[in-house]
Amino acid sequence: MTDAAPRELSWRVNGLRLAGLAWGNPGARPLLALHGWLDNAASFSRLAPLLERHQVVAVDLTGHGRSDRRSADAGYQIWEDLPELTGVLDALGWETFDLLGHSRGAAIASLLAAAFPERVARLVLLDGLTPEPVAEDLFPSQLRKYVEDKHYWRARDNRVYATVEAAVASRAGEKLSTEAAEALVRRNLQPCEGGYTWTTDLRLRGASAVKLTAGQIRAVLGGLSMPTLLLMAEDGLGKHPALAAAARQSIANLQLETVAGGHHGHMEAPVVAVASRINRFLQY
Repeated sequence: MTDAAPRELSWRVNGLRLAGLAWGNPGARPLLALHGWLDNAASFSRLAPLLERHQVVAVDLTGHGRSDRRSADAGYQIWEDLPELTGVLDALGWETFDLLGHSRGAAIASLLAAAFPERVARLVLLDGLTPEPVAEDLFPSQLRKYVEDKHYWRARDNRVYATVEAAVASRAGEKLSTEAAEALVRRNLQPCEGGYTWTTDLRLRGASAVKLTAGQIRAVLGGLSMPTLLLMAEDGLGKHPALAAAARQSIANLQLETVAGGHHGHMEAPVVAVASRINRFLQY
């Protein structure tokens, strides 16, 4: 892939407009990329051009970036992305494809691959796996938190920034460079009275009504029958060895590696090493 400039794409799925970015030759092997929480498709702006054998399509997940928000009565539990993503895949004409997810996008990718294993040739998980399990006896308190959060976040508006630079500064910091923050922020901003505000749906900050139990998570991981690469960042999931142990125990065809850097290493200096490991894994 020689041209790093992405192409803008959009789809209409279940009454929602979903936006995305594409890199590479449309005739190349297809790879769907899913970003993390409060990020967007620009999360892959440095990594995607380095995946030279693929056409990479990254979707702004619903409520993020330039995609629509869900209706007032809807929610943002991770499995609710699956009907939208399968609609995008069908619109692209991708019967089978490689799948890559980062953070929350990795959890969604795991669900998608477990539910439709015949469609996913190879799975790449970047510093993410599944949500943390919640004990069944905590269901009532989880449900209460969901209801309270739904009322709380619906009554609030996104913050307004006088300049784009101020919005970028609010996202940049020790764990995310200014350059990486700018790529994400510009796709998550829209003009408004007084300056700029987020397009991101604040309801994404609310609790889920239901959390997966340990048994359900084992079932998801056990359903990942395709070759799977889990890249854990040294300053990210690499600090949680229990997750690596769970992956090794439940995923039959797993390649697990640790890479330098933090949670957004695919947007930072480690991106070349990350891309090299992904390219090796996707050679088939």
